[in-house]
Amino acid sequence: MNIHFLELFYYVARSGGISEAVRKMPYGIQQPAISSQVGQLEDFLGVTLFQRRPFQLTPAGEELYTFIQPFFDNLVPMAEKIRGGVSQHLRLAASEIVLKEHLPGLLQQLRAKFPKLKVTLREGYFPQVLGWFMEQELDVSVGLTLGRLPVGLQHLPLLKLPLVLLLPAGSKLRSAEDLWRRDRIEETLITAPSNEAVQRAFNDGLAKRKVDWFSGIEVSTLDLVQTYVASGYGVGVSVGVPKAKYLPGVRVLPLPDFPMPAFGAIWAGKPSPVVTAFLELLKQAARELMRGENPELLLLT
Repeated sequence: MNIHFLELFYYVARSGGISEAVRKMPYGIQQPAISSQVGQLEDFLGVTLFQRRPFQLTPAGEELYTFIQPFFDNLVPMAEKIRGGVSQHLRLAASEIVLKEHLPGLLQQLRAKFPKLKVTLREGYFPQVLGWFMEQELDVSVGLTLGRLPVGLQHLPLLKLPLVLLLPAGSKLRSAEDLWRRDRIEETLITAPSNEAVQRAFNDGLAKRKVDWFSGIEVSTLDLVQTYVASGYGVGVSVGVPKAKYLPGVRVLPLPDFPMPAFGAIWAGKPSPVVTAFLELLKQAARELMRGENPELLLLT
């Protein structure tokens, strides 16, 4: 039997379907290629290994998967053992702005400790990240959280980030209280998705003040919130990041006494040596970022 075909079948069976297997393969391969090569394996064996819709292994597929699973399950641990017991792969998720502006330097420092390090980066926010952890597709994530985490996930909070409103430079608003005193807020509210930590904290603050202000424009990232404010589409909700640089045409208005999301790292189970080293670098970076800023916003001691 073709060992590569067996590997593809292993990922299909473990993932529960071909489309899921495409996302979880450790190297790039398209869905038609997997379908074709697993089909060739079925032709060679003269049996059907699984039903396509809904996905279900046939008795022959169950028997083959039971036979090959121990081998493929133990390939990565064996590679780590041969390397000396230290994983050289870090699968990390964060927002676009964190990936672009804050992680490159940290990853360079991490590579100095682990010269053979392979890094897989994924852009995503809190709800997506939780799903990736459930699918065992991540080692660590960096970003904003609010509330309790599911059982099995560990959290290292680094900073508390205050909520802010982003205003077009020409706005006449001088404080958030100017908005709360109105019977009706006319400005268009620009937000990230409602299940994000920032928007949930903002909604909690509005509810406490008995203010109704619903999103008029919903964008996928906090970076885009700022972009649309700078273009004059309305007022945006974001977080006040220390030493942050804002786009020309954007003014920041503090939101005192609103809930503050925590910025930090999440991982599952016992951290590997690579994850442990990365967390230490994050702690150092948080302290550097808060140097000269409000010490109450730094959660680390």
